Amino acid sequence: MGKKVLVVDDSALMRKVACDIIKTDPRYDEPETSRNGKDALDLVRQKKFDAIVLDVNMPVMDGIQFLRELKNEGRKERVMMFSTTTGEGTTQTIESLELGAMDFIKKPEKYRETSGEDFAHEFLRILAVVAGAGDAITPEKKVVPVPSLAGRPTAQVTLRPSVAVRGEKIVAIASSTGGPKALHSVIPMLPANLNAPVILVQHMPEGFTKSLAERLNEMSKVTVKEAEEGDVLEKGHVYIAPGGKHMKVGKSGNRTRIYFSMEPTREGVRPCANYMYESLAETAYDQVCCVVLTGMGADGTAGIKNLDNDKKLHIISQDEHTCAVYGMPRAIALTGLVNEVLPLEKIADAITREVGTK
Repeated sequence: MGKKVLVVDDSALMRKVACDIIKTDPRYDEPETSRNGKDALDLVRQKKFDAIVLDVNMPVMDGIQFLRELKNEGRKERVMMFSTTTGEGTTQTIESLELGAMDFIKKPEKYRETSGEDFAHEFLRILAVVAGAGDAITPEKKVVPVPSLAGRPTAQVTLRPSVAVRGEKIVAIASSTGGPKALHSVIPMLPANLNAPVILVQHMPEGFTKSLAERLNEMSKVTVKEAEEGDVLEKGHVYIAPGGKHMKVGKSGNRTRIYFSMEPTREGVRPCANYMYESLAETAYDQVCCVVLTGMGADGTAGIKNLDNDKKLHIISQDEHTCAVYGMPRAIALTGLVNEVLPLEKIADAITREVGTK
C-alpha cells in the first residue's frame, strides 16, 4: 500500500499538474482530489490521508479556513501548501504555516514551468517529508537518548558541560521544515531587552522571508526584520536571512554588519546556516549561542563544528518530540557538542538565560 495524498485546488490545471507528478512516484497511491476546503474537510473526516496538498485561494472554503477547521477539530493531517507570491500569497502562506502546515512549494506562474524536472523534483522532495515517505546543564557530563530516525538505532548522546562566559554574545538560529511555526514559539517569547542580537536562517524561497519577519515582528517584544546588506547588528533585534541569499556577518571597524553572498547552494539550500555560523569565527563576539530547530537534513552541523574551533559556543538542539522533522537537530546532537536538548517551549527561556538581559 502506498501513501495516500489528497490534492485540494479549485484549478483543474493545478490539480492535474500535482496529480501527474505524484503518479510518477511509486511510493504513492492514485491521489484523490477536491475543488475546495469544504469538500476536502468532508473527505478527511471519512478517510485517512498521509498528506494533503492545499491551495490557499478557493471558493466556498479557502485553505486558511480549512486549516483552522482542522485545528479546531484537533486533527493532525500533514499539509503541504501550494503557494503563490502574487497579491497576498506570501502573507497567506506564512499564516498557513502558523496554523500547522508543514511546508510549501511555490506554485508555477506559467504552465510550462511545471514541465521541468526541477519543479517535479522539489515537489516530490517536500511531499516525501510531509507524507513521512522516507534546563541548565551541570558541569558533570550528562547522557540523553536521541531516538531513532528512519530506522537508525537509538543513539546515546553525551551533552557537553555548559561553561559560563563573560563578554559580548550573539544568538544564531537555524531552522527548516516546520521552522516558521516553531519560530512563533521562540521569537515572541524573547524579552525586548535581550542582551544580544539574533541572526536567523530559515530555509525559504525568495519572496517569503519578508512576510515571515513582518509577522514575527507584530507578535514580538524584540524587533524582527528581514536582514539588509550592511545592517549593523543591535541587541534585542532579530535579523532573518532573505530567501535566495547566503547571509554572513563580519567586522566593520568596531561594529558587526550583515553581508550577503550569491555563492552556490550548500546542503542544497540558499540561505545556508553553515555559511552563517562559519562567518562568526572572525567576529568579536566572546560566545555564540547556537540554536538548531526542526528541519530535514543536516544544515548547521558542519558550520557549528567549524566555528567550535574558534569560539566559545553554547549549543541548543530542539528535541524530537516537538520537531516537525527531526533531522537538523538530530545531526548536531550526534556530534557530542550540544549543551542542551530541549522541547520547543523551553528554548526561548534557555536563550534568555544564556545571553542575559541588559
